[in-house]
Amino acid sequence: MADFNLAIPIVLKNEGGYANNPADPGGETNFGLSKRTYPNLDIKNLTIEEATAIYHRDFWKFDGINNQPLANKIFDMYVNMGAMAIRVLQRALGLPQDNIYGPHVEAAVNASEPVGLLAHYKEELAAHYHWVVQQNPREIIFLSNWLRRAAQ
Repeated sequence: MADFNLAIPIVLKNEGGYANNPADPGGETNFGLSKRTYPNLDIKNLTIEEATAIYHRDFWKFDGINNQPLANKIFDMYVNMGAMAIRVLQRALGLPQDNIYGPHVEAAVNASEPVGLLAHYKEELAAHYHWVVQQNPREIIFLSNWLRRAAQ
């Protein structure tokens, strides 16, 4: 079973610290948590412990995954792109795409060969990021970081 404590350092490293990039639609962020999503949170003074607790409460739902590297990747992408990460996972698994992580998705993840699924998921993530930039060319400034993160 996957362990949140092994996955959270990856997310925190990828999300980084405080930023207020005008090009980021999330606005002010810290450890990847945005003012837009958490309007009552003191983003600038958010501690790593507070961010970790929020990620555990609001984002982690992957205890039932048998392969830790798969759980790490799915969690990291879920933090980065929300429900779209589940949609991309469903696409990689050949499942109907409804953006919902439920028992049927978890069962399909656990029934898959983990190395192959992880590689296919990374390919689908990269394709999704390229699609995002095609839809909104202003997002090109984020593409290299997104692709790096997808490939990890």
